[in-house]
Amino acid sequence: MWEHGSLIVANTSYASYLILSIAMTIWVARVLSKNGEMFLIKCFGQDQELAKSTNHLLVIGFYLVNIGFICARLDGWNVSNVDLVPNVGAKVGFSVLVLGLMHFFNMVMIAKFGKTVSSWVRTNGDEPRSNSLLSAKTTD
Repeated sequence: MWEHGSLIVANTSYASYLILSIAMTIWVARVLSKNGEMFLIKCFGQDQELAKSTNHLLVIGFYLVNIGFICARLDGWNVSNVDLVPNVGAKVGFSVLVLGLMHFFNMVMIAKFGKTVSSWVRTNGDEPRSNSLLSAKTTD
């Protein structure tokens, strides 16, 4: 049966894992979104609207996949003899590894298909747009 101490250790490790992993996911998503926008603009042939929209969709997908993965990893812990630091560290480390692999996969796919999408958008009547709000403010 469960001892009171092992329940506290188990719940502390679950909470630590969730807090660390979700905080890291939020931080990584913000950094990638902020710093990846110029990459997307270049990949989409200077189409800022398409790049910003894609960037936003990637962030939402990033959150959904990673937070879902993080939560799914809660299953299967041997909580009867939890070693707090090594167990949480291993779980967070594996989650970070998956985050990194997913990021590199996305970068390869965006680099591969970005120009194709941009040319497809332009051939359907949309020209690349600069920030129209900024242009309107500077001309007033």
